[in-house]
Amino acid sequence: MELRIEDVAFGGKGVGRDNGKAVFVPYTIDGETVSAEIVREKKNFAEAELHDVIAPSAYRTTPQCPYFGRCGGCVYQHMSYEHQLEIKTRQVEQTLKRIGQFSDLPLRQIVASPQSYEYRNRITVHCEDDVIGFYRRDEHRLIDIEQCPIAIPEVNAELKKLRTRHPRDGHYTLRAHSGPHVFSQTNDAIAERLVEHVSDLIPERGALLIDVYCGAGFFSKHLLDKFDRIVGIDWDVHAIATAQENAGEKETYLAGNADELLCQQVGAVHRTDPSDNALTTLIVDPPATGLSPVVQNAILDLRPHTFIYISCNPATLARDLAQFRERFTIESMTPFDMFPQTAEIEVVAKLQPRLK
Repeated sequence: MELRIEDVAFGGKGVGRDNGKAVFVPYTIDGETVSAEIVREKKNFAEAELHDVIAPSAYRTTPQCPYFGRCGGCVYQHMSYEHQLEIKTRQVEQTLKRIGQFSDLPLRQIVASPQSYEYRNRITVHCEDDVIGFYRRDEHRLIDIEQCPIAIPEVNAELKKLRTRHPRDGHYTLRAHSGPHVFSQTNDAIAERLVEHVSDLIPERGALLIDVYCGAGFFSKHLLDKFDRIVGIDWDVHAIATAQENAGEKETYLAGNADELLCQQVGAVHRTDPSDNALTTLIVDPPATGLSPVVQNAILDLRPHTFIYISCNPATLARDLAQFRERFTIESMTPFDMFPQTAEIEVVAKLQPRLK
């Protein structure tokens, strides 16, 4: 069928309509006219495969990766980087409005990656029957990869070394930097801008920072000068051990269940100063599943003066922020393009308590 692509949905597929029903077509761009073949039909929508681009967008460009369209990693290499940024900004706004029912969002300009290729400081490849690479799109089957264009040269050098060793079947994380194998940001340049932005959102001086899902202390370590005391919480004992290695007197890092540990910290804050949390800052950087109801309630109970939510999933961000609308206002929301060429979006929201 012939379709006019109206938008690009979160996840990267273009959206056209056939007699009112949404049809999702990968590797298309809003404004294009394409021919596509339906491959899955559902009650309210259909999925199709691109057959031909009849009228291409001015934003269409040639992918730099020879595996694009077969590899399941990148979804946007067929469009200019500038348009990728526009699409991601629109997706954040649409998701917050649709799921969170927010209007008049204080949405700031997306922070672009200085490099749209050769930015990843690590990749995880899989090996099976002498095939080394990534899984194919929509298939649990590997595609052999000689190099990854979105990885920095040092990582591709590690991939080349791995291939010469003929490794056993399994998963291999290839890194540009040595150090503890704990979670860290994948795009060094955007990570630097992210921490600068978070620092700018925080008042000059605070009594306490509670950093939930802190990892090895990525934010905490950069914010030491702003607080008298810092408490970091994470489930990963290895990350917490790394954070503790060079911790000073003002730093405390706790490994365990975030629900329980945050509730304990909220109780401690109330016992110390039950009347005023004006000097307390809370940072949460949860996994894609977002915040649990227990953590949501603990935040409402704490009512920190500054509340910063860093999200890798606009949908769960919208869901969670809707739970805080009666007690907090959204002061700013800033997307960061941590992963160019992919559908991933990082968002930083700053909230402050409403006046009683």
